[in-house]
Amino acid sequence: MNNVKRSRSNFILVTALSIGFMGLGIGSIFWAMFRMWVPSNSYAVASVAPVETAPSLVLLAPDKILYPVYPAEGDNIGILTIPTLKLKWPIYQGTDVKELEKGVGHFIQSVLPGEKDNCVLSGHRETVFRQIGRLKIGDQLIVQTSAGTFTYEVNDTRIVHEDDKTVIVPTDHAVLTMTTCYPFNTPGYFPDRYIVSAALVKSE
Repeated sequence: MNNVKRSRSNFILVTALSIGFMGLGIGSIFWAMFRMWVPSNSYAVASVAPVETAPSLVLLAPDKILYPVYPAEGDNIGILTIPTLKLKWPIYQGTDVKELEKGVGHFIQSVLPGEKDNCVLSGHRETVFRQIGRLKIGDQLIVQTSAGTFTYEVNDTRIVHEDDKTVIVPTDHAVLTMTTCYPFNTPGYFPDRYIVSAALVKSE
């Protein structure tokens, strides 16, 4: 009887130890797998993060500032030269009567010469812009300012109504738009405008 009891106790002990060792082995395997997974996952996050944030730094880089001080209305901001027509006129900030009486006026709501977007210049058809109807595609317009010398090339001429707002619309590149009343050398008021468009081809 004692032998039976002893055998049963030994069996229970062996079984319990076997289950304990099996549990310990399985736990060790899971722990090793967990330790292997955590570092690799952390490395992936660390290595991906800089790639995701780098492009935003490039996008936020500011463009070169051509005019640190914005000119006041009435200031002389440069010179417009039209080699084909042998013309050279001063450019003034603003398009009121006093500016247009002295030379070419820069439309204040547009960008300054050389800047990316649409720079609009206006002039009287009887004086500074009386010959711009002779300009042809490919002719050059040279603007000299405190920021440098900017050469534009004529790529379009057209006649529009004075209410046509496409003349002053923003652009995704540097352009120069010249506008004057039309027809030329005709006294009186007329609602049409002669437009010369040119793209920036050189900056110095």
